[in-house]
Amino acid sequence: MQVNPSFRLVYVPGVTPGKWARVWGERLPDVPLDLLAVPFGDGERTLREGGADAGLVRLPVDKDVLSAIPLYTETTVVVFPKDHWLAAAEEVTLDDLAEEVVFHPLDDTLGFTAETLPGQPAIARPDSTADAIELVAANVGVLLVPQSLARLHHRRDLTFRPMTEAPQSQVALSWPQERTTDLVEEFIGIVRGRTVNSSRGRGAAPAAEAAPKKAAAGQRKPQQQKPGGARAGAAKAGGQKAGAPRAGGQKPKPSAGGRGAAAARRGKPKRRS
Repeated sequence: MQVNPSFRLVYVPGVTPGKWARVWGERLPDVPLDLLAVPFGDGERTLREGGADAGLVRLPVDKDVLSAIPLYTETTVVVFPKDHWLAAAEEVTLDDLAEEVVFHPLDDTLGFTAETLPGQPAIARPDSTADAIELVAANVGVLLVPQSLARLHHRRDLTFRPMTEAPQSQVALSWPQERTTDLVEEFIGIVRGRTVNSSRGRGAAPAAEAAPKKAAAGQRKPQQQKPGGARAGAAKAGGQKAGAPRAGGQKPKPSAGGRGAAAARRGKPKRRS
């Protein structure tokens, strides 16, 4: 019994592959998509060791071994207790954190170093972002993370604000350079938003075969004009031309213009003191 091949996709915390997984299931229902969730530091290692065909990881990656297509850049936020004074601001600057203890977990995704980390350093580095969140909830410091991680570790007693002039995390689709298979090409097309007809992978074959049939079905036979039609009526003396509006009839009203573009825009909300 022949077993259909599967496609193994690894992804790191904060990345949600659901929308692409749904498209995969629609285009390649005969090829199972295996989703492998791993800690932040294990995404690249899994790809290098052949544990997955492709991955949704955070840059940077080793470009000598892995290919990568940047997908999007996340907003950086600062996480703090709801009763913290930072809650009065709509956005936070690095200077605002000058007197704050800022945690630097070992799985930091923003590329901070001891020299570039803003604020005051903690006594020790938390082992993970989850551990750092627990310390923030204890009201002993704050944490800078991509917004998706702030939502992933959401707590009712914590909130966050966007950071200005802070490093940002970029998510990319990555795969081993030596293993750019047809299935990898298919997933590249999905994340890039290619339609089925423009896809380079296996999903394009059924659409290509169906295209000539649709084109043939779309051709209409020329209609034969019945005797006594519009031309015959127009040939009569004093007759009305075909397609002309009748006397007393209403002319079609012109379509309304796009007046919505002239509406006033809202101004940028001022920062609360």
